[in-house]
Amino acid sequence: MKCFVVLVTTPNKRTSLRIMKHVVDGKWAACANRVPGLESRYWWKNRVETAREELLILKTGSRQMNSLQREIRRIHPYSVCEIVALPISRGNPPYLRWIAASLKGKRA
Repeated sequence: MKCFVVLVTTPNKRTSLRIMKHVVDGKWAACANRVPGLESRYWWKNRVETAREELLILKTGSRQMNSLQREIRRIHPYSVCEIVALPISRGNPPYLRWIAASLKGKRA
């Protein structure tokens, strides 16, 4: 199974915790890490904006990617939320096997 690290920004701790619980409990992600204290600067509607955000780092497999994206978009408060998937080209083999094993028996 090909594994991915998925980056998702959120507006606050409450949203981060809600998404983390939803995607791990539903087995769309094997693991979720929350990184608070992010400061973002970006273009939005032809203006430069700044915001305090949090970053979620999710680990998942290729078979879960479409469902993971759908579930995040369904519960995320942003109209255009960041969901960026980076393929894991190399990693600790036991850890990559753990990701795959953790996603078995996931919800449809």
